[in-house]
Amino acid sequence: MQIHGGCHCGKIAYQADIDPEKVAVCHCTDCQTGSGSAYRTNVPTQKNSFRLLSGEPRIYVKTAESGNRRAQGFCADCGTPLFSTTETGREVYVLRVGSIHERAQLRPRSQGWCRSAQPWAMDISALPQYPKQRPS
Repeated sequence: MQIHGGCHCGKIAYQADIDPEKVAVCHCTDCQTGSGSAYRTNVPTQKNSFRLLSGEPRIYVKTAESGNRRAQGFCADCGTPLFSTTETGREVYVLRVGSIHERAQLRPRSQGWCRSAQPWAMDISALPQYPKQRPS
């Protein structure tokens, strides 16, 4: 599936080919911190299918629990997280589904790092739902 994405302010745009069956939720503490939420939804794409159409992401390198150094690509102007990849080589980009325009079509197929999951995040179906902003 070809997807299009970019940052919130519009300075960075990209396109890529992805397999929707590989969309996954990650509950690791790095994804919690990096997303500002309880988890992050990701999908991988190969280097040869990821194309920047405009802008240039800023890169922050984070050492993962495994010891692997991961380059985190984000917009320096608005802060939107866009992808992670290896520090060198960059054969696979792990795209942040929140930055993909077609995200409504990208249902997660698996969850990882569940040992770090916030207990309340594993089932939020019973919470009240509102079509827009929650009433005060």
